[in-house]
This record gives sequence, C-alpha cells and structure tokens, in this order.
Amino acid sequence: MPAFMTSAPGKVIVYGEHAVVYGKAAMAAAISLRSYLLVTALTKSQRTITLRFPDIGMEHSWKIDHLPWSAFSHPSKKKYYYDLVDKLDPELVEVMQPHLSVVSPKASPADKKIHQNAASAFLYLLLSLGSKSFSGCIYTIRSTIPIGAGLGSSASISVCLSSAILLQLRTLSGPHPDQPPEEAELQVERINRWAFVGEMCIHGNPSGVDNTVATCGKAVVFKRGDYTSAPTVTPVRNFPELPLLLVNTRQSRSTATEVAKVASLRKSHSSIIEPILEAIDKITESAYHLVSSSAFDSKKSGSVQKLGDLMKINHGLLAALGVSHPKLERIRELVESLDLGWTKLTGAGGGGSAITLLNSNATPSSLQGLQRQLDNEGFEKYQTTLGGDGVGVLWPAVLRSGSEDEGGEEIDQENFLNAKGIEGVEMLVGVGIGASEKREGWKFWSNVGPHVDDEGRQEYTSG
Repeated sequence: MPAFMTSAPGKVIVYGEHAVVYGKAAMAAAISLRSYLLVTALTKSQRTITLRFPDIGMEHSWKIDHLPWSAFSHPSKKKYYYDLVDKLDPELVEVMQPHLSVVSPKASPADKKIHQNAASAFLYLLLSLGSKSFSGCIYTIRSTIPIGAGLGSSASISVCLSSAILLQLRTLSGPHPDQPPEEAELQVERINRWAFVGEMCIHGNPSGVDNTVATCGKAVVFKRGDYTSAPTVTPVRNFPELPLLLVNTRQSRSTATEVAKVASLRKSHSSIIEPILEAIDKITESAYHLVSSSAFDSKKSGSVQKLGDLMKINHGLLAALGVSHPKLERIRELVESLDLGWTKLTGAGGGGSAITLLNSNATPSSLQGLQRQLDNEGFEKYQTTLGGDGVGVLWPAVLRSGSEDEGGEEIDQENFLNAKGIEGVEMLVGVGIGASEKREGWKFWSNVGPHVDDEGRQEYTSG
C-alpha cells in the first residue's frame, strides 16, 4: 500500500452559542485550518504501529502482537466497519489502559492527558476496525488548528484517523467524480460514525457536532431537545466559502463557568433572558434560510452584509448575557474602526476566540494594519475561510503541479515532520482554498456528497 494522507477541517460556531444549551438551534461551519495525517506502511518484518504528533510533542510505538486484539475480536465485543457504535465498551477501555499508561510518562500531567487521550482514540479505532494481521505503519499527524481553543481540533484528528483506517481496510472507495451519491453518502456516514467513537474516547460525551462538521465540511445546523439523546444535525451543503478572520484572545476561559453564568441570569430574570435566547434562535434560523435561498450570492456584498448583520446582532445578544470579555470587545473595536467586517465571539465566550466575516474593504494593506495592532496587543490572528471542504484524501501521498502524467512532489515522513509551523505544513501539503486554488491530488467526498432535498439539506441524527 502506498503512503497516503487524509485531512479534515476545524470548525467555529457561527450562530447560536448558549441558546443551544436550552434546545435552540445553532450553526457551526468548517474553517480552512485543518489537520493532516500521513500514513506510511512498514516492511512485513517491522511489526510496530507508531503514532506521531510532533505539534504537541507526542510519539509512541506499540508492538502489534502485544496489543489486546483478542479482547476486541471476541464475538461478544467485535464491531465491524458498518456498525453503529454509540457508546464505548467499558471493558475494552479498561483493557487498553496498560497500553496507554506508557505513553509520554515524563510529560507534565496536562500534556500527558492530551497525549494519552489522542492515543486512546487511535487505539480504540485501530483495535475495533483492524486485526492482528494489520501491517506495521507510521501515523503522523500535523495540525494547523490551535489546540484547546474550541475549534474542533480533536474532532478533526478523529476524522483523519477514522478515514485512514477505513481506507486501509479498503472499505472506502473514492472519492471520485463518478461515485454514485448514495455510495458517497454511506461512506461519509461511516467515517463520521467512527470519528464520533474517537471523540467519545477524548471527551466522554461529545455532541457529535464537531466530527460531523469535520467530516461533511460546509456547515451544519444542530439542535438538542434534551441531553438523553443525540442532537439533530442538518448539513447545510450549499453554505458558501467566505473569507474569515479568526483571532485568539489568548485569554483562558471555562465553558462551564460561562454556561453557569447564563443559567444564573436565566433563573433570576427569566422573562428577560428567555426572549434573548429566542432571538438568538431566530438569528440561526434566519441565517439558515438566507444561505439556502436561491437569491443568496456570496459574491454580492448585499448578501454577505445580511450574514454579517446577523453575526453582529448575535454578538450583541451574547454580550447582554454577560459572556463577552474586554479582549473580545477590543478585537471588535479594532476591526470596526477599520471597517473590515462583522465580528462576534465564537464558542462559550469569556475569552477564547473572535471571528470576523470580512467585507470588501478588507484589502491586504488594511489587514496588515490590523495585524500590527493585534500583534502589539498580544492577540493571535489566523486568516482563514469559512464553509470549506470536509474530509479529504491524497492517495498516493503525491502533490501534482499539473497533469497526472507530469509526476509531482512525494510527501514522506521526513519532509512532513520537518515542515515548520502552520505555514510550512500548508505550503507542503495544504489542500488549498477555493475552487481555483485547490491543490492537484486532494479529493473530497463533499464534492460528490450526499443526496439532499430541494432546500439543500439532509437531516439525520449523528452518532
């Protein structure tokens, strides 16, 4: 099997934060910051599996013959690639522990937890889907998504791992232009289901939203009536690709604290807070209908302004709920002073990140001016795109500059590991942005993706 790559995007919440806790709708969309996984097969005599994640300082190897295959393959436990797994098996989790406790033993407690969580997702997927006859491989992950910033980095990695292992099992075909939509839909669903299993290993009780966005790309509207069942997730296949500025405040925050803050306000002032939550729900609904309308044109400033206005209103309502932060307001002030677009917090608030939907005034020179101000005040800026592709495959791991007959640059473990930072990874293996800038070789199921109804949606329950 040749070396190959998989890739999946991060995500931001565009509309609906906090209201979603109370059964309202929210919209999340893919961003062009992505994770990349390079899989390289070893010789038959090399009976080891290695997981490398240099961006977080992790590397560990396991001897294939020493892994607990018998526990995972027992008739009462065995799962197949087409199965739906909605909870982890506690006995299988337990039997993995000796193989996880040896990962990064000298790391700090915080780093060790991150490393072992990543290893847990990897091993649970490998042991569930693979077998003892699996060939030795090196799995190397590089990510351009900030870790722990609420941008779906773990889900992006879980999608990369899920799709890679399913490809190794030859249970996925494509993606290719002639693939029947029903087949593409089924394959995307399988990737998503097993990515959700990886997310359960990392987070315990994930919503399923992050892995769905990372798998399907574009955007989704999600709604959870109660916490005893999975949310309803509606892919928005016709969500446009839009220029986005993502700014990290570098201000630590606690999601639990911000959620509790809103809950306290709601309890004390329900007649005021409930209408705010209802208004946020209406914003998400309006955004969904706007991008689903045949009249919406992302190349027209009027259409983009309507989306931006909804973001600005959403932020104002979130600020009224007390979940903004002086650093978030400062970012908004800097952007608005230069008239570059519409800014709101994304995620729980109280710090974290802000997103700005850029307008036509966002020229390279004006953005450079903003960059200087953000740098001076200690913020971290990422220029990205909203609403891009989901999971992608580069098979073999060769990026072509022209036709397939012209050859291309082979991606190997050495040059992948040595790529410096986000810019180096993107220059080496980046999928590209927009139809005119896509890198030759990368292919996406989202380009052939599932059958949708007349309004551009397909409703199903994740997990």
